[in-house]
Amino acid sequence: MRQIKIFDTTLRDGEQAPGASLDVEQKIKLAHRLAALGVDTIEPGFPISSPGDFQAVQRISREIEHVEICGFARAVKEDIDAAVRATQDAQRRRLHMFLSSSNIHLDFQLKKTRAEVVELARRMVSYAKSFVNEVEFSPMDATRTGDEFLFEVLEAVIEEGATILNIPDTVGFALPEEYGAMFTRVMKGVRGSDKVEFSAHCHNDLGMAVANSLAAIQAGVTHVEVTVNGIGERAGNCSLEELAMALATRSEHFGITTNIRHEEIYATSQMVSRMTRSPIAFNKPIIGRNAFQHEAGIHQDGLLKNRNTYEIMDPERLGIPRSMIVLGKHSGRHALRHRVAEFGVTLDNEQLDQLYTTFKEKADIQKTVHDHELMQMAGQAVDRALEPYTLNDVQIVTGNAMHRVASCEIQDHRTGKVEIYTGSGEGPVEAVVDAIRRAIPEPIEFADLELYSVSSGETSAGEANVTVRLDQKLYTGTATNRDILIAAAEAYMAACNRAVRDVRLDSSLEQTPVHTLG
Repeated sequence: MRQIKIFDTTLRDGEQAPGASLDVEQKIKLAHRLAALGVDTIEPGFPISSPGDFQAVQRISREIEHVEICGFARAVKEDIDAAVRATQDAQRRRLHMFLSSSNIHLDFQLKKTRAEVVELARRMVSYAKSFVNEVEFSPMDATRTGDEFLFEVLEAVIEEGATILNIPDTVGFALPEEYGAMFTRVMKGVRGSDKVEFSAHCHNDLGMAVANSLAAIQAGVTHVEVTVNGIGERAGNCSLEELAMALATRSEHFGITTNIRHEEIYATSQMVSRMTRSPIAFNKPIIGRNAFQHEAGIHQDGLLKNRNTYEIMDPERLGIPRSMIVLGKHSGRHALRHRVAEFGVTLDNEQLDQLYTTFKEKADIQKTVHDHELMQMAGQAVDRALEPYTLNDVQIVTGNAMHRVASCEIQDHRTGKVEIYTGSGEGPVEAVVDAIRRAIPEPIEFADLELYSVSSGETSAGEANVTVRLDQKLYTGTATNRDILIAAAEAYMAACNRAVRDVRLDSSLEQTPVHTLG
């Protein structure tokens, strides 16, 4: 199978997304994660743009081994000098230079003629070549340039020693058939094209960045430039995870392989989302929350019988925690019985009917029924508590000139005791977590919190999604409430209950002392 090299520009083009700015330490952490993911090239930043970016590129060049490091530069001597200095300690390095080529860019941005652009491209590629062996050249806005001038620029930089030609769809304008055909024409019509490699760089303004990149691969490119989660300018770039999984899932069609380690995709995606403060859309392919979840009863029934009925990828191979069944008003009895069985609970037909009736009433009101709510309803059906702990009440005192204080009434169903725990923190969520943590002996770490609005208006509800860590494993809890702080408390309690259930394998719910709900 032909291998495609993955060029990751999350730390450069991805960071150019509004609000996604990263500091030096964040870039270094992400660079190590990208290396673990298996990318071939990392573009860590734009060295001339700021002292912080220069430092980040320099440190990444020194710390990251076995991955090519790319310095980014305009066709300007000072840019090239900065990129060369920043990457000088890399085991392998590349210099990536760009220069506008379309008429609209030349007329309104560069204010240069075509002849001046060709001459500038020649001089700057020649200058860069005196420092580094691998020089990548990008004619910016290539897909709106026209073949005649595009060919002229590319032939000029090949003559001066460019080794990789990147033909970018800078504004996401191209259609897949157009983009693939452009590479075909370039490879056939540009003198010296047999001496260089080709790279694709696609933006997603019309939602076709991945499709265009796949078209370029089919046309013969050997490098594809991507970002994690598809972040980047405007609508973003070609999504690394979508491209990698399209090639892997349809390998019989493409005949292409990459060095991407699929099991590292989810962890990398989550880290990029947190550090860039860029939430992932629920319906985002591969790594969106709904990508491997199903609510419809027909789909749930098929999945429980054979996962391949409705899933073309295995989420666990991507490092995604398995949670394929979402319980809502479209769910059936089969899914309910399956879910409670996952928690070690067996229901007879009468108990299942009672649970199903209660469940449907709840689902009609709030759309999705979360696991801790289901366990409460199932507990009523079997007349015993099924969760290790129950959060009976939460009181929070907050204000703008004081530490926040939380008081939580929690029942331990192993002992039957009900106690009140208090906690404090600079924020109300921190105070709630501090209080609940005091009730649980296991060393559970708070890992992540996501908050969403699930309706609109002054009576809107909020959804909290909390992730905790215990013994290097992650557990998630979700809750919905009109009070977002209560939602966060209930979600944290649900996540902790999941973790506690998992580690108490020698004390299953059937073996623990039974305390009735009454």
